[in-house]
Amino acid sequence: MLEFSDRLNNMEESATLAMSRLSRELKAQGKDIISLSLGEPDFHTPQFIKDAALEAMNNNFTTYTPVPGYDDLRESISKKFKRDNNLNYSKSQIVVSTGAKQSLANVILSLIDNGDEVIIPAPYWVSYIEIVKLAGGTPIVVESTIESDFKVTPTQLEQAINAKTKMMIFSTPCNPSGSVYSKSELEALSKVIEKHPKLVVISDEIYEHINFSGKHESLAQFENIYNQVVTVNGVSKAWAMTGWRIGYIGAPQEIADACTKMQGQFTSGTCSIAQKASIAAVEADPSILTDMVAAFKNRRDLVLKKLNDIKGIKVNIPEGAFYVFPDISHYFGKKNNDQVINNANDLCMYLLNDALVAVVSGDAFGDKNCIRISYATSEAILEQALDRMKISLEKLN
Repeated sequence: MLEFSDRLNNMEESATLAMSRLSRELKAQGKDIISLSLGEPDFHTPQFIKDAALEAMNNNFTTYTPVPGYDDLRESISKKFKRDNNLNYSKSQIVVSTGAKQSLANVILSLIDNGDEVIIPAPYWVSYIEIVKLAGGTPIVVESTIESDFKVTPTQLEQAINAKTKMMIFSTPCNPSGSVYSKSELEALSKVIEKHPKLVVISDEIYEHINFSGKHESLAQFENIYNQVVTVNGVSKAWAMTGWRIGYIGAPQEIADACTKMQGQFTSGTCSIAQKASIAAVEADPSILTDMVAAFKNRRDLVLKKLNDIKGIKVNIPEGAFYVFPDISHYFGKKNNDQVINNANDLCMYLLNDALVAVVSGDAFGDKNCIRISYATSEAILEQALDRMKISLEKLN
């Protein structure tokens, strides 16, 4: 019998991908499943980006690429960081990868050894924990609540740091909560980070442009901790380029060099055509995205209105990304016929089978009382899905 590695056996399957797979299987059986489980924009990649890809193919950019990315793309990303975030990252401090997930993995695998502790505020994106475990690190989860808008405080951060702490990973705007840290909140965290110069913080800013609160704020803007922060971003979400697989980091030079070395042994440079297309994306004026962001905000407001009409559900007002993360613990212990809802996983399976709506358990994101609902789909589909959910939840008593 084939024996798999402990590394694989100890790894959890991505909950979002698992629910997506289950949804596809049920659809294949003829069931009318509405999936609100994946974080994928329902917009198409803008034509000017696709045109750039076609031009790259016609100009025969079809060979191996430099490990950290094409020079012209890294120059464009450097200018983007300055334009949008007032961050000074030179070309050599930027590493382009096959999606932001690989960018995260490069940094974690470059810095974390067995027993190193990594602070991860909850709720968190599902892969943070598993990549840290893969590197031999110990995830230290710092919990937040819906009442705190799913944000951690400087005091919580300070209390979590000890001699074994080497890293912190967080996102703003946050997946799954949609919470956005303000400049003053980040500045308060920076004062704690500054007191621990060996602490490296990964600031995952992939949802930067899908922000309803005003200007996006980057952690690395604070000069006192600039050399402790790795900024992760990419083109997947804002530019509807999920399948193009382009992520990148801006980092202190020695971390960028380490990630280039790590990537050189795993994938080398990412897709040539996608890189050339991404130049068009990162050089474009973000005001192009105004209509898309407005559409996401309207969808958010629709989902919040619908959820507020369902007895027992608690919601905050997410200021970014395209998720809501409601507290559904009111339904724990309730049942419909013989089906008892013991936890968020049970509720997700109940909604999948009874309402034919796929959502993801908050357990996978570090909060057992919540579920994640993606509103990256049309208002008509969202209306139908939330109406189905309300009918199914009203059956529980």
